[in-house]
Amino acid sequence: MAKKFNFLDIDKNKLPKTVGKKIDGFRFYTIDGKAYPSITTVLSIRSKEGIEKWRESIGEKVANWEMGRAARRGKATHTLVEQYIKNETPSIRDVLPLGLFRLLKPYLDQIDNIHCLETIMYSKKLTIAGQVDCIAEYNGKLSVIDFKTANKERKEDWIENYFLQTTAYSIMYEELFGKSIDQIVILLAAEDGTVQSYVREKKEYVDKLGTAIQDFYKYYEEQNKDKVSK
Repeated sequence: MAKKFNFLDIDKNKLPKTVGKKIDGFRFYTIDGKAYPSITTVLSIRSKEGIEKWRESIGEKVANWEMGRAARRGKATHTLVEQYIKNETPSIRDVLPLGLFRLLKPYLDQIDNIHCLETIMYSKKLTIAGQVDCIAEYNGKLSVIDFKTANKERKEDWIENYFLQTTAYSIMYEELFGKSIDQIVILLAAEDGTVQSYVREKKEYVDKLGTAIQDFYKYYEEQNKDKVSK
């Protein structure tokens, strides 16, 4: 029997009414006339060099195909997770995302008292925005929860951006709603049949997040200095 999840009422008037769009090749959310870069865009700068080397090693055509496949896999799996939590009938029948969802299901059942699901938030303090997967209690403790997919099991060193991303969402939520979230959770299902569950404390990543944001703005200004000077 499928679990029925409990949703809590939050003041949705505190959430921004916006959609993301590309500006100068980067994803931004415009809120009250100000453009906030998405946290995924901010963190992509940290992995830019590694991705470029990977693309060179396998060729542009194969890299584009694999990145498109991974994006479709992730989107479909997210849809199934969201539908399950909302107690909706699954709309996807593809074998791969269904298999990844089934790997995640025992961990999803540890979620309850949901505050946000696929919700756009932002931080004036950090000058960033983004769409959080889930904010809810995980094993009874309020957490930011992120759902990820991969080809195979990943070493923790490879996924530091995931921890920085969820840390950013926890800060956004506290700024908007005045409620602190100390725990961040990454649930990662891979095509090799492995599932990884990481439960960490936000405080471990706050300083690195601040550095990553500063590095992004330096990079963005450098990339667009010619436009500014004209």
